[in-house]
Amino acid sequence: MSINTVEKIDDNVKIKNLLVSVSDKKGLDKFIPELFNINPDIKIFSTGGTYAKIKEILSSAAKSCLIKVSDYTGQPETQGGLVKTLDFKIYLGLLTEKYNSCHMEDLKRTGAFPIDMVVVNLYPFEQTVKRAGVTPEEARGNIDIGGPCMIRAAAKNFLRVASVVDPLDYEKITDAMKADNGRISLKLRFALAQKAFEHTAGYDRNIADYLRSRSFTDIGSCYKEIKND
Repeated sequence: MSINTVEKIDDNVKIKNLLVSVSDKKGLDKFIPELFNINPDIKIFSTGGTYAKIKEILSSAAKSCLIKVSDYTGQPETQGGLVKTLDFKIYLGLLTEKYNSCHMEDLKRTGAFPIDMVVVNLYPFEQTVKRAGVTPEEARGNIDIGGPCMIRAAAKNFLRVASVVDPLDYEKITDAMKADNGRISLKLRFALAQKAFEHTAGYDRNIADYLRSRSFTDIGSCYKEIKND
């Protein structure tokens, strides 16, 4: 396998395209309008309930910046939101490098946008399993798949992408962007990546600990019927 070697990057990256998909919507009512005020040409890609929330928050003049991920990818969300963001165009937009001509050709070929920031927090697995009487099926349903994938892709490519997992960081991010014409520094992107990987590591640890604490009998008894071929 050949390894891609990066020789040139930008210290400061202007946030033009961002993807927002959050379980905890706290702080969006201030964060999203701030981003639009900093860069009125920004494009915001979003999914499901997050899309609906952002649509409520934005003024009528700003709504044209909001794009459903399903409209962008051409793939409708599956029943119950099972698959929303696991799409080639999303990950191409997250992992491409600006000064790699092959990557730029791939973007052009597919009509994909380079995504500069991901704002994602995950299904509340830890809070769910702490509830009295929670079933294994309720726990399983709160294992996030697309969210950790996006966080990890964005954090891996901190050379170009900001990975935002904590609403408490929203103000820090908008302050940095206001101070530098809508741009985010490599130093801040790196710090956000460190936090992002800590976040997904803790999330996976909680899932592993929960599954280890359950017996096979507990899991099997949750379902009315288990078929054997």
